[in-house]
Amino acid sequence: MAKDYYAQLGVKKDASADEIKKAYRKLAVKYHPDKNPGDKKAEEKFKELTEAYAVLSDPEKKRQYDQFGESGFHQRFSQEDIYRNFDVGDLFREFGLGDNDIFGHLFGGGGGRRSTFGGGTSRARVVKGQDFVMRLPIPFRLAVLGGERRVDYRRDGQVEQLHVRIPAGVENGQRLRVAGKGGSSPMGGTAGDLFLEIEVEADSVFSREGDNLHVRLEIPLTGACLGTTVDVPTLDGPKRVKVPPGIAVGGKIRLAGFGIPRSGGGKGDLYATIDVTVPKQLTDKQKELLEALKKAGL
Repeated sequence: MAKDYYAQLGVKKDASADEIKKAYRKLAVKYHPDKNPGDKKAEEKFKELTEAYAVLSDPEKKRQYDQFGESGFHQRFSQEDIYRNFDVGDLFREFGLGDNDIFGHLFGGGGGRRSTFGGGTSRARVVKGQDFVMRLPIPFRLAVLGGERRVDYRRDGQVEQLHVRIPAGVENGQRLRVAGKGGSSPMGGTAGDLFLEIEVEADSVFSREGDNLHVRLEIPLTGACLGTTVDVPTLDGPKRVKVPPGIAVGGKIRLAGFGIPRSGGGKGDLYATIDVTVPKQLTDKQKELLEALKKAGL
């Protein structure tokens, strides 16, 4: 089920950090396990609220969540990533609630000791398996359009094969998380995760800048002077466009909506940069005409 962190805390997307904190504090008091002993539904609600606050109270995590949406965010952040450097102990102590090893309870495992929220007895916890990280080279167009990629890797001494969904618009250096496909836990806990670090291969036609695509477009000298009509390559096939007369070398033609698909909907743009073809050899007739143009001041 998709997690709308803003809806869980009952705040708008443009809520300030203070508004987010106040909303979490109010709901945390209501659903904290100390206030609801033995109530599993309240405990699950409290976990959801705390996860939402851990993301929205961190400027960088919030930015990534807003940019990539719920699905894209959780491909990049494991639960451990979400709670890293996050501490609500002082916040709980403000209203007299227990905070004994709160993350142990939230994770339900993962190294160290565990205590209940109400200050119950500690016990050894199960250790999560090792996370794996591997580079995944993918073609440029697969990164832009999305699709599926087979991944072969070694896990616990065996070669495993996965078919991984590549989200449209993934960028070079981004990581995709495949939950539970890392190393096995040595103590019977949950397996680690597999993180695929994307390496986008260069394309012979397109280059990328953010959500926009760029191509080079050659036109003849007469086309630059008088204007012309040309086919511009796009991801959807050639697009016929008009080149205005008098365009300079390096001038750009913008094709709106022919760029990279965005996670929130829509696409970026495509820019065709003009190169003017200058012939290396001329016929006698061409030389004659150019000489006439030269005399006419062109």
